[in-house]
Formats: sequence, structure tokens, C-alpha cells
Amino acid sequence: MTGKSTPVPQFDLPSGELIFLSSGNQSYSYNHLFSFADWLSREVSPLQKKASDPLLIFAENSVEVVLLIAACFLKQIPVLPIHPDTPDTELKDIVERVRPFAFFSGKKKEVDLPSEIPSVSFRSDQISPEGLTKQLSLFSDNEEKVAGYFLTSGTTGHPKVVPVKRRQVLFAAASSAENFKPSPNKYWLLCLPLNHVGGINVIYRSLLYRSAVYLATSFDVKNIRELLNENSQFEAASMVPTMLDRLMEHSFFRVQRQFKGLLIGGGPISMDLINRSITRGLPIVTSYGMTETCAQIAANPMLMPSGMYIPKKSVGTVFKPNKIQIRDDYGNALPFNESGKIWLSGPQIFDGYLDPGQTKQSFDSSGWFNTGDYGHLNRKGQLFIESRRTDLIITGGENVNPTEIEEAINRLDSVHEAAVVGVPDQTWGQQVTAFVVPEEAGFDSEKVLNQLKESLLYYKVPRKIIVVDKLPKTSTNKIKRSELIRKYVS
Repeated sequence: MTGKSTPVPQFDLPSGELIFLSSGNQSYSYNHLFSFADWLSREVSPLQKKASDPLLIFAENSVEVVLLIAACFLKQIPVLPIHPDTPDTELKDIVERVRPFAFFSGKKKEVDLPSEIPSVSFRSDQISPEGLTKQLSLFSDNEEKVAGYFLTSGTTGHPKVVPVKRRQVLFAAASSAENFKPSPNKYWLLCLPLNHVGGINVIYRSLLYRSAVYLATSFDVKNIRELLNENSQFEAASMVPTMLDRLMEHSFFRVQRQFKGLLIGGGPISMDLINRSITRGLPIVTSYGMTETCAQIAANPMLMPSGMYIPKKSVGTVFKPNKIQIRDDYGNALPFNESGKIWLSGPQIFDGYLDPGQTKQSFDSSGWFNTGDYGHLNRKGQLFIESRRTDLIITGGENVNPTEIEEAINRLDSVHEAAVVGVPDQTWGQQVTAFVVPEEAGFDSEKVLNQLKESLLYYKVPRKIIVVDKLPKTSTNKIKRSELIRKYVS
């Protein structure tokens, strides 16, 4: 379905003496990881009935979880990482759909799972480089096996289950490496949740690049500023725009000279944040991707200190050998600079959702995947994202990109943060509605609407502003637009 004729990239295993993982005062070599992977395989092999059955990981970010995910990849054991705050009813639904063979939990409370699903437990202080029984291999005939099952972010409703194959991980790592990769014994800062591909790919790619992971179990702004500014062992970091914005609240924040790249994903990045990053000389890499593409599938070239990429609003070109088309609503390919739906094809694209019914409506007869996102390509093949999936608002027959309106509102001094959604409306189809967190007391909605009329077309100006104390967000700081819509409708 996705162009598997291209040879799968090959990687060598790291030397056992190299650093694999550090966090605080803890440090583990690759020999620690290899020995643990041997133990894990012996522990779970009797429990796993089919090679496609996953190990459920229901825990906060921790050293144990990082080691577990890496060991599972080495031993070809699929993982099913679930955020530990997932409600019991949703957890039961996921377990029923995916059927894990065992689970690991870092939660202190009892996990309510069927009795036939046993638990796996261990402590990081039990892990020793002794007892390695055989040489591991990353490759055999395993590229089409499932590496993990991941849930879509759920910002627009019931999450889909995406089986990500090892082939996707390898192609994504090889493509990203052409842009940059950390060196052996150098750190990639991991501060993203590990129930999403953006976070888990820091582990996968560090393993494939023979570099090291530094786990920050919480986003301690002061600590992370110091690590990136002062420690020459740090060469990369992955984070969402909100995290970068918090780091830049300190006017003197910079990264040290050996730092290679700060990958920004998980949502749109504003022009204001891009410009401030460039002014600071931060080597940011803006990108485009999703769970179905195993994280980024397009990215800008490396932004070196004091340099810049042009045009700044682009998310770069799609990684080869993957392909992209912009199509209209009838499936016809559009020329350069015309907006439409983004379609993708290639070995980095998933083969389909766990639910076959969801798969059928997402692919055409030639195996091209309809992302549901809207954008356009310029003549250089650079991609511009205009709206993500069902975030697009259609009001009175006009297409409205909520991100554009949010940026206009967020530029106003009286606004701390804003989110824009389309709520059902009998006359307009959808009504552009803004939820605003004010900067201070005495917020004047009418004044804001008048200011927006000066910079936005009439149909893009919100018909209503609703003042809220905070915006509902996912663990990766994506706004839960569906929750805002439900709140408005109810």
C-alpha cells in the first residue's frame, strides 16, 4: 500500500560502552540496555501468544519506561503506551480493542484490568550490564512487524489506534539524520510524553544513531535552560512550541555552541516565536508530521545560529522517498500555490488503522493517504500548513484557518492565550468562536473584536468571544478543540 519496494535503511547497534540514558544522577550504558533486553525477553516470551500482541505501558515518564521501550524495540516486542491519567472507561475500551498480553504500570493506584492480563515489574536499580547472553541484532526479516500501537491525539473526538511498523521507524530515522543527528555520548533531551510518537522517537532515534537520551521527568524551566545553555553534552532537544516559549521568557536564554538542533512539533508555531528564536540564534527545526507518519515527514533544513530558512512559514520539504500531493475535494491534483488537502505516499506512511473501517476511508485505490490537513506547495516543493484536519472552519461557504485567527488574537496585549473553533450554526454552518484567557482583569471583548476587524477579513472575525480561565489541552499542549465545542454547545 505504501511503497515498500524501496530498500529499508540499515543501522548498526551501538557499542556497549557508550551512554544510552541519563536522568539526574542516574546513568546507563548500552550494555545495561542490552542486558535488560535479554532479561525482558525471557520474562515475557511465555506470556506473548502472537508477535503482534503488545505490552501495555501505563506510566509516567521515567527511567524504567525509557529502558522498557528501548528493550522492546530491540526484542521486537510491540508497545502500547497509554497516558497514566487516562480514565478507566477509556483504558478499558483501548484494552478491549488492542488486547495487550501484559502490562507495566508506574501508577501507585491499582490498575483495573482484566485478570488474564498479567503485570511485568522491575526496578531500575536491578539493571546490571552483567549477564548478557548473546549479541542482539536490530534486523532480520522484521521490518513489517509492529513497533507500537499509538492513539491519535483525541483533540477532535474518539481516538484511532495507529499500528506503527518498524519500517516506518527506520525510514523516519534515516530521513531525519540527513538533517541532523546527535553524536555518540551526546544527549538528546527528552521532555515529551512517551505515549506519543514525538516523544518515543527520541528513544528510537537515539538507539539507531548510537547517541544518548537525557530524560527530564518534568519540564523544569530553570533546569532545562541551564542544561541547554551550559552543558556541551547536549546536542538536541524535542519540544512543543509552548515549551520553547516558556524557555524564552528569560531574555538571556541561549543554547551553547555545540548544540545542533531544537525540533519543534506537536502543533503550529507562530511567526512571533519563529522570529524571536531567530533573533536569539536558536537552531530550531520546524516540521510537519503525525502519528500515521511516525512523527515528522517534512522538516526545514537546519537553522544554524544567526541563520534562517526562507520562507519562514514553510515546514520544509517532504522526506524522500515519500511523496506529497495537494488535491481538491474531488481528489484532483492541484498546481503549485493552490490550497487543498494534503495527500502522502511512501514507506514512512502507515498501512492503516487497527479498525479496517477507518482505513478504507483514509486511502485511495493507489495507496495514497488522505491526511485531512490543508496546505499548499510552492514551486520549490516547500510545504505550507494552513489548518490541521477537522480544525478547519467552514462558515457561510468560506474556509477559515483557526490558527490564523489565534495568532491575530494572541498578538493583542490584553490577551494571554486564545483558541478558535467552529461551533454549529443553522445559518452559517459553523460560527467562528474565540475562547480567550485574558492577560488581566477588565477584559473588553468588544474592543478586541474591533481590533481584529482591522487585520482580518470580515468572515474571519469571531462572532463571539468567550472568556475562560484556561484552555483545555492534551499532554503535548495541543488545544482540545472538541472539548471547547462541547462546552459551548452544552
